Amino acid sequence: MTTGQLTGTTVRMPALGDSVDEGTVTRWLKQPGDHVTAEEPLLEVATDKVDTEIPSPVTGTLQRILAEENDVVAVGADLAIIAEPGTGSAPTPPTPPVSAPAADPTTPVAAAPPVPVAAASPLLPSPPEPRIPAQDASRPQDHAGSDGSTVEKLPRIRRTIARRMVESLQVAAQLTTVLEVDVTAIARLRTAHKDEFYHRTGIKLSFLPFFAKAAVDAFSQHRVLNASVNPDVTEVTYYNHCHLGMAVDNDKGLMVPVIRDAHTLGIEGLARAIADKADKVRTGTISPDELTGGTFTLTNTGSRGALFDTPILNQPQTGILGVGAVVERLIPRRVDGELRIEVRSMAYLSITYDHRIVDGADAARFLTTVKNTLEHGFTAADLT
Repeated sequence: MTTGQLTGTTVRMPALGDSVDEGTVTRWLKQPGDHVTAEEPLLEVATDKVDTEIPSPVTGTLQRILAEENDVVAVGADLAIIAEPGTGSAPTPPTPPVSAPAADPTTPVAAAPPVPVAAASPLLPSPPEPRIPAQDASRPQDHAGSDGSTVEKLPRIRRTIARRMVESLQVAAQLTTVLEVDVTAIARLRTAHKDEFYHRTGIKLSFLPFFAKAAVDAFSQHRVLNASVNPDVTEVTYYNHCHLGMAVDNDKGLMVPVIRDAHTLGIEGLARAIADKADKVRTGTISPDELTGGTFTLTNTGSRGALFDTPILNQPQTGILGVGAVVERLIPRRVDGELRIEVRSMAYLSITYDHRIVDGADAARFLTTVKNTLEHGFTAADLT
């Protein structure tokens, strides 16, 4: 029969990706004594790759928190206990006390020994423990300096980015080559078909999927830039597939979700994948596994107006392509032997590469292949 007895369900740290073996508790969304429903977010956890919410596995009451905020918890370790209604024998109600005769005031009475609390109610759960929330390490904490300036603690994701950028520069001999490309043909193609493309797919047709497509198609000729090198620099892995990392900016910091098998996708497929990954990053729904396994990275600083940059390698990859802003400029061109000044849509491409493995000529040849595809390789048929 159903009784008021409670049984406990332990909430454990889940696996947050193939390469993630621990996470940091950044914030409890519920406190002891709070009612929770199954799949309701219970706490927030941060890893080196992503921040995520851990849901309650059952409906019940949060009875006890076993990991405080800022604690680093291994996968599989206990986080909390949820008390839920169970079944079993009803506890025997306590017998009402029997009135005792009045004691003789002249007769001394020995004091009864105190009853241990645990023995007094063996079937009842211990009451929720009061808890003062710890400071959230994932969020900047401000304090004022003597001159009116403020000092902020870096969020965890910013610290992770900082560490990885320095490690990347320390590990690899990084060099950047820049090339200018005329994307006027793509600009005209977009103008003619972007409305139809949006009505058909629900996605805005930007320049980015064209840059991505040109890059992944070039790897069939320039595999050294779709590769990784081992830490001892004794072996290079050349990939016969391209898992394309796309750098995405959001309010928490830079993340690089990965588009699996990008080499198999056309313009529409890449546009869908780019929009999907960017939306997941910005809404906080990206999974850790979607942030791993990239073989090459593309970063679109042109979306913020930058003409070009010198991106840093995403280790252990051997290349990262930076895409600058598309701008209209007056460009001299020879047409049938005649020199003309025309308004053209131009952009800079910058490839940063690991000079331990990739020579400057290799990088230049790769950019030239990408340039030729962008200038001459796309038609309306590629949009379907």
